[in-house]
Amino acid sequence: MLRLTSAALLCTALLASCTSSKKPLVVGSKNETEQMLLGEIVAQHLEHRLGRPVERRLGLGNTAILYQALLSGEIGIYPEYTGLIESEILKEPANSDPQIVLTRVRQEMARITQVEVLDPLGFDNPSVMVVPSAGMERIASLSDIVKAGKRLKLGVSFEFQSRSDGLKALAPYHLPLDSVRAAESKQLFAWLAKGEVDMIAARATDGRLTPEWKILADDQKVFPPYQACLLARQDLIAADPALRPALAELSGKLHEDTMRKLNAEVDAANRPLATVASDFLAQVGLK
Repeated sequence: MLRLTSAALLCTALLASCTSSKKPLVVGSKNETEQMLLGEIVAQHLEHRLGRPVERRLGLGNTAILYQALLSGEIGIYPEYTGLIESEILKEPANSDPQIVLTRVRQEMARITQVEVLDPLGFDNPSVMVVPSAGMERIASLSDIVKAGKRLKLGVSFEFQSRSDGLKALAPYHLPLDSVRAAESKQLFAWLAKGEVDMIAARATDGRLTPEWKILADDQKVFPPYQACLLARQDLIAADPALRPALAELSGKLHEDTMRKLNAEVDAANRPLATVASDFLAQVGLK
């Protein structure tokens, strides 16, 4: 009886040791709706697929903050965009070819930071310049609006104002700007609706992009591709062989129209993040 008890205690200790050796699954995100929604989708999917508790640290801040949190181990996984990895993390000039960007960031992130860039989630989310549809019937591109000669009041987010692939990237167009105002991104559409600005910088999957607004084509292709993907620590993936296949199940599941609708459910319909994420996972057969 004593031997059986000792053996049972030993097995329990070994199991506890194996469990404790795995780093906790901590999913982080930046502080905009889309990133928080993607973070919640990842967290719920991992809870369901792996049967492990997942800690959420959503809405932490911008790319620089999330990247440092990933390096320090404060978080283990977070959603990011390939163009931002290239310009803001690797500090390299942005390339206009999505495959070149993806290959480059994968190689460099694995080499320099021991971080995996997983397969894209399925949509590209570049910066877009948006104007009211009314009165802009003959304007299709940024070059068209330059030719029209109208002086513009531009509204941008604080992040777009500071990024190398944001406001600075617009320089080749020589836009006739009277002023540039910066605010949190959620404020920009309100400014545009009130006529306080004539044009704003948004993202292609913004849920507030209804038919009353028009995206102007970036005909000079100054904005790089922003394929959405997941960044994950290599040590976290190595510690659990089931983690990579679980995350891979999300690849290709999200498209631009789908992401825009999901964002709109949160921003316009005021549905809870967790509910929108859960409904999406059920729709694609992952729950």
